[in-house]
Amino acid sequence: MKNNKTYLLDTNVLLHDPRAIFRFEDNDLIIPITVIEEIDRFKKDLNEVGRNARHFSRLLDGLRSCGPLVEGVTLESGGTLKVVLYREDFMTCLPYQMQDDHGDNRILAIAVALRDQSSGPFILVTKDTNLRIKADAVGLLAEDYSSDKVSIEELYSGVTELLTDQAAVDLFYSQGYIDTEESFLPHQCITLIDAANPSHTAIGRYQESMRRIVALIKMPKDGVWGITARNREQQFALDLLLNEDVQLVTLVGKAGTGKTLLAIAAGLQKVADDRRFNRLLVSRPIFPLGRDLGFLPGDVEQKLAPWMQPIFDNVELLLGSVEEDGRRKRGYRELVDMGILEIEPLTYIRGRSIPNQYMIVDEAQNLTPHEIKTIVTRAGEGTKIVLTGDPYQIDNPYVDASSNGLAYVVEKFKNESISGHVTLEKGERSKLAETAANIL
Repeated sequence: MKNNKTYLLDTNVLLHDPRAIFRFEDNDLIIPITVIEEIDRFKKDLNEVGRNARHFSRLLDGLRSCGPLVEGVTLESGGTLKVVLYREDFMTCLPYQMQDDHGDNRILAIAVALRDQSSGPFILVTKDTNLRIKADAVGLLAEDYSSDKVSIEELYSGVTELLTDQAAVDLFYSQGYIDTEESFLPHQCITLIDAANPSHTAIGRYQESMRRIVALIKMPKDGVWGITARNREQQFALDLLLNEDVQLVTLVGKAGTGKTLLAIAAGLQKVADDRRFNRLLVSRPIFPLGRDLGFLPGDVEQKLAPWMQPIFDNVELLLGSVEEDGRRKRGYRELVDMGILEIEPLTYIRGRSIPNQYMIVDEAQNLTPHEIKTIVTRAGEGTKIVLTGDPYQIDNPYVDASSNGLAYVVEKFKNESISGHVTLEKGERSKLAETAANIL
C-alpha cells in the first residue's frame, strides 16, 4: 500500500452507489468480506437496492481479471482495491462490549486491525450514523459518503431580488421586460424593487438568451383550472409550470405550500385545454408513513390507489367533484377514461421512453440521485418533467435531506437553460396546516 489515504467501505455505501469504488481518486480501498456477504443478501431484491447490489457484484467480478482481489488490484484511477478476509483475532481489537459476532462489529474489527497496520490516514466510510458513532468510540476516523451530497442549507432557491430605481420598474410594466447587465441563473425568478420606494415592485423571470428580465406568463382570468396564485412564489411556480421552454421544473417546499396542486393544475391546463401534450402522467415513489400495512389486495390499480390518494384528492379538488348539496359531479376516473390522466408507479418506468407528455413526480425527495437520473432520462421528445417534494420529509431510509435525488437535481440543473426551480415558503393549505408545519 502507498503512503496515502486508505478508505474502508461499508455495505450501505455500495448499495447507495455501486460505482463508489471509482470515486476515491488514487487512494486505496478496502472491502471487507463481510460487506460482500451482506451485499449478496440483497441481490435478489426487485428494487433499487437490489439493482445496486447486482451492479456492484458485476463490477467486482470484472476486477478479478486484474488479479486476486485479496492481494489487491489496481484501479483506473491509480488507487488500489483489496478484499480483506475476516479473522477471529481481529475481534480482540474491540472493547469487550463490542465483541459479539455482528456484521457491523466485524467490519469495525477489520477496520481497527488494519488501521493499526496502516502508515497513512485510515478512514471508515459509512452512511450508518450509529456505526460512525461506534467508530468514534474506538478512536477510528469515520466519514459519511458524500460524493452526491448538497448543502440543504445553501440549496438554490430559484428566487432573488434586484434593487433598482423607479424608472426601471415603470419601464418593466410598460414594455413587459427590461434588459440587464446583472448576472442571473437561467429562468431565475426575480423581484424588482424600487430602492427609493420598496413597496413599488414588479416580478419577472430572467431570460438568459436575451439577457433580460421578462414578465411572467399572463394567467387566465379564472385561473389555471380554477387555481390562482396566493403568493409571489406560487406566481413564479405557475409561470415555470406553464412555460414550454422549461422542460424540467423542480418545486421544493414544506407541506401545504401548493407544490402538487399547482403542478397538476398546470398539467391539466397544458394537456386538456391547450392540447400541447398528449397526456398528464403522475407518479410518486411508494414509501409508507409509519408502520406499513403489508401487501394490499387486488390488481395493480387497486394496490396503487392508497398510495396515489393524495393525487386523486388534488385532481378532484380541481374538478370540483362535490356539489353544494353533497352530490358528486365528476372525479379523476373521468380523466383517466378519456386518456387525459395516467397514474403510474415509478416501479415500472425503467426502460420506458415517454414522449410528448406532461410528467409529474410527486414526493421526489424519497428518490435517490440514481433513481432521479433514471426518471429524467426517460423523457422523450416534447416531454416536460415536474419534480415536487420536501427534503425535510423523507421516508426512504437510504437518503437524507442532503443526499436525496430532489435536492441533487436542483443543484445539478440550476445552470441549465432548460430547467427552472422555485422554493415555496408560505403554506396556503390552511392556518392549521401552516402552523403545524412551522412549529411541530
